[in-house]
Amino acid sequence: MKINKILFGLILIPIMSFAQVGTPTFLVKPFLQDAEPNSIIIKWETSQGEESIVEWGLTSKLGEKSKGISYDVNFSESRVHEVKVEGLKRFTDYYYRVRTGKLVSNIFQFKTPPFSSDNESFNLIAMSDMQKDHNNPDKFLEVVNDGILSYLEKEFEGTLPNNLAMVLVPGDLVENGRKYEQWQNDFFTPAEKIFSEVPVYPVLGNHERNSLFYFKYFSLPENGTPAYAEHWWYKDYGNTRIIGLNSNDGYRNLNEQYQWLENVLKDTEKNDNIDFVFAQMHHPHKSELWIPGETDFSGKIVKALEDFSTKTGKPSIHFFGHTHGYSRGQSKEHKHLWINVASAGGAIDNWGEFEGRDYDEFTVTQDEYGFVVLEVDANKENPKFTIKRISRGNEEHFKNNEVTDTLVVYKKERKPITPMVMSPNNEVVPITGALLKAGDFNSDYKSAFHAASNWQVSENENFDTLVMDSWKQFENWYYLENRQKDDDLTDEKTRRLKPNTTYFWRVRYRDQNLNWSDWSQTASFKTEK
Repeated sequence: MKINKILFGLILIPIMSFAQVGTPTFLVKPFLQDAEPNSIIIKWETSQGEESIVEWGLTSKLGEKSKGISYDVNFSESRVHEVKVEGLKRFTDYYYRVRTGKLVSNIFQFKTPPFSSDNESFNLIAMSDMQKDHNNPDKFLEVVNDGILSYLEKEFEGTLPNNLAMVLVPGDLVENGRKYEQWQNDFFTPAEKIFSEVPVYPVLGNHERNSLFYFKYFSLPENGTPAYAEHWWYKDYGNTRIIGLNSNDGYRNLNEQYQWLENVLKDTEKNDNIDFVFAQMHHPHKSELWIPGETDFSGKIVKALEDFSTKTGKPSIHFFGHTHGYSRGQSKEHKHLWINVASAGGAIDNWGEFEGRDYDEFTVTQDEYGFVVLEVDANKENPKFTIKRISRGNEEHFKNNEVTDTLVVYKKERKPITPMVMSPNNEVVPITGALLKAGDFNSDYKSAFHAASNWQVSENENFDTLVMDSWKQFENWYYLENRQKDDDLTDEKTRRLKPNTTYFWRVRYRDQNLNWSDWSQTASFKTEK
């Protein structure tokens, strides 16, 4: 009897092995990459099998077929499949499914991008730092399903590809990019309902560890520096240029990356089809929740984007992560936004947990989970974009897709009316501080409101040597309170001044769309002896 069992087992082993060879399974379900008006890349991973076929068409009946390649990802039988589907029509809905041997996926949809000349509006989502928190391992899954998908279903009608053009991820997709299983379990599987129908465009965070897996899974635009393919790149969608950068050690100081960015911005400057530039990188220039996460490289990128926006009149954003919370700020002199789009899963950097700082640029910082929705309106007369923070709250205060921050930026300038100086004017004031007072905010646009004031005091009328340069915004959410709650922005107290000295002062107002008024007339006062 024992002998028969052994023989039976020996017979079964090769039969089972043969069956296994002929039956691949999905390790990573289909996801979309590098969408163009006339093409798209579709990828997936199977346990084995070389065949890489995408069946596609304008209806669920499909009818067309494209073949691609497969390659090893983990020195095993598992294969990543890559198919570039070409010959597509711009801004058109398509159906597709993938096939490897007898393994066939469900039917999904995607939508090709428009040309910029089509003036088509679109939405994108930016989120980051979804690396697994072992104390809250399903948070990214929740952010995707209860957060993003539920929000889009409630706010918009129609299919997912018609409501969402792309997903941006400024780094830290997984906890350790060199652990193969994390890519499947912690990134692709929780987000498969989105990535199967909407292209995802990530950049490297520090947790990816420059892993080979990252470069095997993603097929990003190959328009960066050739020696550093997919480390930095850009992608155009309609009237918007998306720029991806690598802010990690070993790459942040490479002159090649900065020179490439300068060239891309010069090209964008001359491109009348591009109205907006959105860049993404992992590390912040400034971080109110976690100062140690800041990098000088990010500051150079911010300055380049600021200068670009002011020179061209094309507003810009830099999205980032690394700090696990949300922050939104804006440059003082430029139509440029700073937006931290974390955390989509990583453990929250709670207030007081790390060294922080209340920076002038930021109006909102919140220690929370969530994502950012960006709606681009391609109106030909005056294009604009709207950012919305969709909050999932934190461990102490849950929020179910609450819109906690929103801001609209127009391409064209919509200057507020120049403010009137009130007092002091040709008066003598105490050295301990004068109260500068200006008139009410006014604008030709009914929706505009007073969002910031900039007060300057100088010892000369040229204002080239400032003794005070105060920039205050209508809100400043820092450490769970609005530090600007009782400031109407129409007055400002000076610091201690020199006695028996004549000073000159002026003020300008900014609306919530980042438009500054002209400077007011110059007034003067003299301090007591």
